[in-house]
Amino acid sequence: MVSCKPQHFLLAMSFCWLTTSIHVTSEKHSLKPGEKLNSTTLLRSEKGYYVIKFERTYLQIYGPKTENWTVWIGNRNQPVDTDSAVLLLNHSGVLKIESNHTEPIILYASPQPSKHTVATLLDTGNFVLQQLHSNGTNTTLWQSFDYPTDTLIPGMKLGVNNLSGHKWSVISWLADSEVSLGAFELEWEPTKRELIIKRRGKLCWASGNLGNGRLMHDTYYEIVSNENESYFSITTFNEEHTIWTLLETGQLINRNGDDNNVARADLCYGYNTDEGCQRWEEIPLCRHPGDAFESREGYPNQDMANNLENSSYGLSDCQDMCWRNCSCAGFKNYNDDDGTGCVFYHKNFTTGTNFASGGSTFFVLVNKPHHKGKKMWIWITVVSVVAAMLVISATTLAIKKRKQGKKRKGVETKNMADLAASNRFYDVKGFGDELNIRQNLKVFPFTLVLWATEDFNPENKLGEGGFGPVYKGILPSGQEVAIKRLSKSSRQGIVEFENELVLICELQHTNLVQLLGYCIHEEERILIYEFMSNKSLDYYLFDCDRGKILDWKKHFNIIGGISQGLLYLHKYSRLKIIHRDLKASNILLDENMNPKISDFGLARMFTQEESMTNTSRIVGTYGYMSPEYAMEGIFSTKSDVYSFGVLLLEIVSRRRNTSFYDVDQPLNLIGHAWELWKEGALLQLVDSSLSESFDLDEVKRCIHVGLLCVAQYANDRPTMSNVISMLTKECSIVTLPQRPAFYLERDYSNKKVFSEELNTDSMEEITASSSV
Repeated sequence: MVSCKPQHFLLAMSFCWLTTSIHVTSEKHSLKPGEKLNSTTLLRSEKGYYVIKFERTYLQIYGPKTENWTVWIGNRNQPVDTDSAVLLLNHSGVLKIESNHTEPIILYASPQPSKHTVATLLDTGNFVLQQLHSNGTNTTLWQSFDYPTDTLIPGMKLGVNNLSGHKWSVISWLADSEVSLGAFELEWEPTKRELIIKRRGKLCWASGNLGNGRLMHDTYYEIVSNENESYFSITTFNEEHTIWTLLETGQLINRNGDDNNVARADLCYGYNTDEGCQRWEEIPLCRHPGDAFESREGYPNQDMANNLENSSYGLSDCQDMCWRNCSCAGFKNYNDDDGTGCVFYHKNFTTGTNFASGGSTFFVLVNKPHHKGKKMWIWITVVSVVAAMLVISATTLAIKKRKQGKKRKGVETKNMADLAASNRFYDVKGFGDELNIRQNLKVFPFTLVLWATEDFNPENKLGEGGFGPVYKGILPSGQEVAIKRLSKSSRQGIVEFENELVLICELQHTNLVQLLGYCIHEEERILIYEFMSNKSLDYYLFDCDRGKILDWKKHFNIIGGISQGLLYLHKYSRLKIIHRDLKASNILLDENMNPKISDFGLARMFTQEESMTNTSRIVGTYGYMSPEYAMEGIFSTKSDVYSFGVLLLEIVSRRRNTSFYDVDQPLNLIGHAWELWKEGALLQLVDSSLSESFDLDEVKRCIHVGLLCVAQYANDRPTMSNVISMLTKECSIVTLPQRPAFYLERDYSNKKVFSEELNTDSMEEITASSSV
C-alpha cells in the first residue's frame, strides 16, 4: 500500500492513481480491436486460473492457479524479441504477434475482415477469438485449444475434426529448455479407440482399446465419435485441474496426480511389449531383450567421447542414435544449458569414469533380466456398482455442465461445417505475382479436394511426408491426382508450402513431378500433383519381392532420368535450384517406371551466378547429406551430386546406405563400396537379382561415378553434366575415386573413425522445425 504523506499529498495521489490504473489494465482478460499485449502486461482469466503473457521470447499461457506451469505456447517454432514483442488484435480482426526484426506471426486472419471481434482468455485456459453479433451471440473464429503444444488440459482434444480434417495432437518439447517440436507425439487413434505415442513418426506406445471411464486414480476422460469429429478428452472432476504433459523423454505424466506416470514411451526399445510398448520391425542385431539405458551421475571419460553439436537433436534423439549404433555404449547432452546436442561414448568408456555426485548426468547401456512387470497403466472400463453410485452422485452437477457445453459446441460445429462447405478464398501475403507465373496452375476449391479424397479417407492415404500426409484423389473428370496436405501444426510445413508452390511453378521437365494446382482454405494448405501410379523408388528398390520387376535396363533408365532431372535443376532452369533432399523415397515412378524427382519443400533457389551458401539450420536426410552440409551448413550443387552418388550406389546394390550392422564390416554402403573398389571386387556390390540382366560396362561405370560423387571434398566431385557424360560413354572416366566421405575403416580403435562411424550409421531422417 502507498502511504500518502500530507506534505506530498498531490504527488502521492497521482502516484496512487497511476499504479491503480496499471493494476487494473494488467488484470484484464480480453483484447479488443486495436489493443495490444506487450512484455510488461498480461491477460488473466476472469477467476484468475490462467495467465497469458510474453516470457522467454514466447507467448505463453500459464496455469492453472500458478505461473510455474506452461500449458500453451503460441509461437513455439518462431521465438521473438521479448522486449519488442506485442500480441495485436487489429481493426480487421487479424490476431498476430509482432516484434522487431522478425516477420509477423499470424495466429488468425479472417477471409472476411471484421471489426467486431474480441480475444478472451477463459477460465478453462482456452484463448479464443470471437466475432460478436448484434443479437448478442458470438462465433468462435480461432482458439488455442485447437493447437495444443506439449500439454493436454480439460477441454482440449486429441483426434480429428471430420469436417475440416484438422488434427489435434500433443507434441513434446525438443529438450527441457527448448520448446520447439520434439521427438514424441501423443495422438488419438479413433478406429482402434486407443491413445498412441509416436517417436519421429514411429509407433512406440499404445494404450489398448478404451471405453468412457476413468484412467488411473483421479483422471476422468470422455470419447466422442460422430460424423463431425472423433476425439479423446480428459475432464475435470471436483474442480481438480488435471494436466497431462508429454515430456521430451517420451514420458506422459499427470502433473496433479498421486501417481503421475500415465505412459512410459521412454522405456520402449522395440523388443518389449509390456506396459503398452510396441514392437519395431528394425532392431539392430547387436541389441537384445533386456538392453536398456540407465542414468548415472559423474564425470565420464572424455577420451572415449565423440561430440555431435547439432542443436536440432534432443536427448531422445541421442538415445535413438546410440541405440542404433553398435559401437555406442552411452550418451549425454552436449549443451547442458538447453539440453540439445549429443555426446556419445563407445565401449569401455566407464573405465576411467569418475562416478561422483555433482557431475553431469549421462546414460549407460546395461543389460537386465527382462520381465513383464506390473503394468503402469491400467484402463478401468468396468466400475463396480458401489463405485459407480459414488461417481454418479458426485458428478451430477458436472454432467449437467457438460451437456450445456456440448450444446454450445454444437453451434460451433455448425459454424465450422458452414465454413468447410463454402468456397471463399483469400490472398496469401508474401506470394505477390508469383502465383500467376503459370497460367495453367489451378486453384482447387476445398470442397473439391474433400470430394476427391472422400473426406481424406485413410484408405486413400499414399504415405506420410515430412510435413504431412499424401492422399490419392480422383477428380470429377476421372483424372487421378496426388494430394499433399500440409500439417497445420508445423510452421515449417507452411514454409515448405510457400517454397514448393513458388518454386515448382517454374519447373517443366519430364523427370520432375508436375504440380497441377493448390488449395488454400482457412488454415488448410494443400498441393495437388500429377499421380504416379508406381509409387516411389524405395518401394521397389529395398524389397526383395517387389524389386523383381526392375531389371538392369529399368535400373539404368531410372539412373539416367534422375541425372537428367538434376542437370535441369542445376543448369537449365531459369534459376539454379538445389534440391537438398534427394533420396529414393523422393523419386516417383510413372506407369512406365520413368523417374520423376519430387518434394521441393526444402529446395533453395539461386541465380546462375551464385555457387553456394550456408545455413545454421540443417534440413534433409542424414545419410544422403554431403559432409560440408551436415557439418558446416554449406550447400551447393555439389551437395546434390553427393546425394546422387549415394542414391546411385543404392540402386546398383539395392541396399540402403545405413543398412549395415556387422561390426566386422563398414557400417555404411559407401564404405562397403570403397572396400570392394580397393580389392578389385566391384561386382560383389551388385545385387544378385540383377546378375542375369546387367551390362558389365554400365555397372562398372555406375559404381565408379557413384564413388566420384561421394568424394570428401566438394571440388573433387563431378558436375551433373560430367556425370551424364561418363554414364552415357560420351567421355572416358579418367579420374580415380579417392577415399569417400564418411568412410568407415575396419580398425575401430581410432577415435576419428568412431566419429565418422557415428555420423553415418546413427543419423536418421530429421527436419528442422524452423525455416531455413
